[in-house]
Amino acid sequence: MSKIVIVGGGWAGCAAAITAKKAGGDVHLYERTDLLLGLGNVGGIMRNNGRFTAAEETILLGNDELFTITDATSRHRNIEFPGHRHASLYDVTIIEPKVRKLLLNLGIHLYLQHRIVDVIKDGSKIIKVKTFDGETIEGDVFIETTGSTGPMGNCTKYGNGCAMCVLRCPSFGPRVSLSQKAGVNDILGQRADGSYGAFSGSCKLNKNSLSEELRTILNEKGVAIIPVPKNQVNHEKLKMKVCQQYALNEYAENIILLDTGHAKLMAPFYPLEKLRSIKGFENAKFEDPYSGGIGNSIRYLSIAPRNNTMKVASLQNLLCAGEKSGLFVGHTEAIVTGSLAGHNSVRVALGMPLLELPINLASGDLIAYANERILTESGLQERFTFAGGDYFKRMKKNNLYITEIETLKIKINRLNLLNIYNERLK
Repeated sequence: MSKIVIVGGGWAGCAAAITAKKAGGDVHLYERTDLLLGLGNVGGIMRNNGRFTAAEETILLGNDELFTITDATSRHRNIEFPGHRHASLYDVTIIEPKVRKLLLNLGIHLYLQHRIVDVIKDGSKIIKVKTFDGETIEGDVFIETTGSTGPMGNCTKYGNGCAMCVLRCPSFGPRVSLSQKAGVNDILGQRADGSYGAFSGSCKLNKNSLSEELRTILNEKGVAIIPVPKNQVNHEKLKMKVCQQYALNEYAENIILLDTGHAKLMAPFYPLEKLRSIKGFENAKFEDPYSGGIGNSIRYLSIAPRNNTMKVASLQNLLCAGEKSGLFVGHTEAIVTGSLAGHNSVRVALGMPLLELPINLASGDLIAYANERILTESGLQERFTFAGGDYFKRMKKNNLYITEIETLKIKINRLNLLNIYNERLK
């Protein structure tokens, strides 16, 4: 049985672990913090716009477990907020233990608080990775899903300093790029002005710190839209957001809150004194990042060049997924790329041809299109998500935005890909 070593326990790493296990791998997942899911512990938005299509594609391809959990833990389903339809909001306060239990029940080996800091190669092949305390871990194939945020110096250099986000670099140590350690030059995303990185797109407020009226609206409807005073409207701030699907005028002219267990504030940060001057927010308190009044985490500073099977360029046995694999935004995007990387890791180990999702599926088109665009200067300033922005326009133009599940099933069956992630490879 081939040993598959996954570094990074966010949504991408968890998805990769599941498909690698289903394909017959002996799967070992290493995460530097004490929690799985990473940004999934503060995210919560699923199935909005084209993410519905991508979720159903992945389920039909054979990796349904993570979507089953997010659906089951959703506080609100089929809601609308500016620019977004049929969204589900899972409860970020209860999601992680359920995913952890799932992986353990599948027989996946989990190693929390294990920070991988280096690689040992033989030519173009990785044979071992090294932990912070000097342990070496052998593997047949490696998958890097370490994300693109951190270390702390990046948040200081390209942002407003470490805002102490859920990734907790000061406590658990900074993220290390394994692709860079293996001699591959990582790609850095840019903002519209050419500077590197981008602010995370939202903050979390303690819901109990809001007025009773706002709490009631959130609990009942899932979304609250509160006009901001005219002297606080700033359309320029939309340019700093990593999540361009939310860079709409409504997000500058209103405070938009979503109920994910916390109150998800759809802004990269918001000065606390200004926030508390608005009715209902007099006692507002940030939950993530703790310094959400002045800053947020900086992302897209470590992207590995790869092909459309998720294999990293010039290395025989390293794959990548999630933000490590492109300028992707969102949990669904991480699960889509992670699912493909996990399945293909076993194919690499067995010497089989690698699976490339066809571009007449939204999942395959996103992977291929982002890979094409990242090679251009303007593409480095773009972000790719099923949920909005230019890519969602592309989905609709190319007839890839499909909400009829039976139509998707017929399509995937014709491609001979139905339940392919459930197949044990030999």
